[in-house]
Amino acid sequence: MARRRPLLSAALVALSLLAAPLASQAQDRSITVASTTSTEQSGLFGHILPAFTRATGIQVRVVALGTGQALDVGRRGDADVVFVHDRAAEQTFIEQGFASRRYPVMYNDFILVGPATDLAGTRGNDVVAALRAVAQKQAPFISRGDRSGTHAAELRLWQLAGIDPASGRGHWYREIGQGMGPALNTAAASDAYLLSDRGTWLSFRNRRDLRILTEGDTRLFNQYGVMLVNPARHPHVKAADGQAFIDWLVSKPGQDAIAAYQIDGEQLFFPNANDPNG
Repeated sequence: MARRRPLLSAALVALSLLAAPLASQAQDRSITVASTTSTEQSGLFGHILPAFTRATGIQVRVVALGTGQALDVGRRGDADVVFVHDRAAEQTFIEQGFASRRYPVMYNDFILVGPATDLAGTRGNDVVAALRAVAQKQAPFISRGDRSGTHAAELRLWQLAGIDPASGRGHWYREIGQGMGPALNTAAASDAYLLSDRGTWLSFRNRRDLRILTEGDTRLFNQYGVMLVNPARHPHVKAADGQAFIDWLVSKPGQDAIAAYQIDGEQLFFPNANDPNG
């Protein structure tokens, strides 16, 4: 029996060497999600991602950028999933073959914030009238200027108002090329107006004299969608785990987790995965 022990030991070593990569693979299940700064800076991901990882064992690395930049990350194949909020840009992403399907996930709304004195007179629920008032008074306005979903929405609203804000660039209209948090900080420091998503606003603490001035306009609706980056375009995309993330987001546990996220008793995002118009 003694002579057989070295063979047994060698066999155990071999089995352990084979098992180690398998255990490592099980531990290293992860995906990269390119998403908006609003989902990150509002704290939503910090709330829902641990629940997803507990349910699936899949870790999520978030790359938080403006929607346009997040979609570019997907186009390059540097993300497995994109989770953004610009319906027109998302449709273009699909038409270009970088995804095959878009899933509605949730919505909230945009708000116009500005100094409590509101010298431009923007208070109310008509955002187009509010932007016209800002332009007429040439009141300071901060734009993200970063190709984000919020920036795209802002430009659409200026267009509805019949105003080219670029005419005020360098005077009353300032583009900073940064995310929602830095834009809010800049607006707070300069008593300026700004279009913000409500989620980031609710989680933002450095408000100084900023107040919500315009809200409730249906044109301020803000829908979020999620897409798997097409593995036919980028074969290294982790399609199975990426789809598992999408499936969880639109499932009852995922939708319930989104709905449960609140700040000071106020819900930030409203799940609507089953809305055919979402």
